[in-house]
Amino acid sequence: MSWLDALSRIEDLEDAEFDAGLVTDFERRSDVAISRPIRFSTPTFKEYESSELEGCGKNSFPAFSITAGECGLNCDHCQKKILEPMIPATNPAMLDEKVRRLIETEQLSGFLLSGGSNRKNEISYGRYMPIVEGLKRDFPELKIAVHTALLDERRAKEMESAGVDNVMMDVIGAQETIEQVYKLQRPVDDFEETLAALCTTSMQVTPHIVIGLHYGQIVGEEYALDMVSRYDVNALVLVVIMPFYAKPGTFVTPETSDVGRIFLEARERIPDQQVLLGCARPPGMHKRVTDAYAIMAGLDGIAFPADGAVSVAHTIGRPFEQAHSCCSIKVGSDLKIRLQSSFAA
Repeated sequence: MSWLDALSRIEDLEDAEFDAGLVTDFERRSDVAISRPIRFSTPTFKEYESSELEGCGKNSFPAFSITAGECGLNCDHCQKKILEPMIPATNPAMLDEKVRRLIETEQLSGFLLSGGSNRKNEISYGRYMPIVEGLKRDFPELKIAVHTALLDERRAKEMESAGVDNVMMDVIGAQETIEQVYKLQRPVDDFEETLAALCTTSMQVTPHIVIGLHYGQIVGEEYALDMVSRYDVNALVLVVIMPFYAKPGTFVTPETSDVGRIFLEARERIPDQQVLLGCARPPGMHKRVTDAYAIMAGLDGIAFPADGAVSVAHTIGRPFEQAHSCCSIKVGSDLKIRLQSSFAA
């Protein structure tokens, strides 16, 4: 039985439309996928419910925004809405108090520090680093991730010295996307220079690429993959543009087949590091098909997996584990299950 036929037997995917040629390409490379366990991450950035996986504690791995809901860029794709679910921490004392309280009351295992950027796509974390250092001193097992935006080597070293475990930044491969979508006057090279600066440290570096960032079109993703492939990153996180964050009529939803081909390209160009599917991607059947493609392409993890994802992993014979943390930083698994293939040889 082919993978395409096997997918049609999964109840959660019975109305899904798959690209037959793409699924065949995945199956030809099946050794790449089934040789890798996949991690299903369910952090607490938002409510999560699945027919196949459990949710997790409300604040086991939350996200904090040092600017609350404010951002100096207000990019076309986001309109600052990504910041809304984050916990405000608009001064260092507030971050320290909230983190310590969550450690005491909700067994917090780590957190993401983020925020809106200024007009240069920079975020001023400097005054927060002494707090990070104190938290790491008092709670050595606490895992801290930072969304860096653009920075130089000095600020990267400052984060490293404070004890930040994981850093993440968006890599954009097209100048027109930077200028038109981000409303930013900085060259593509500045994104690679930030990546290079982060990679001079001992922190785990997990760049992000937004598929379809140029108003839903595939523009610059391959060059972004080229940039990432030149560095020894810990993992690459792929996300898919979500048009409902944007002004009506400005974005289209990328075709799932185009997304799946980027997955395949990423897996081939970055064979030795982890490639993960992050939180942001269109919902509904689009998400179910996208997640199925990620599993078949051999990606190493999926955040907030759709219904049917576990069944796809089971069908092609991929073992999986569940972790209640950000997909780009592993704090230990809460549920680990090895699965035997149900795929009929």
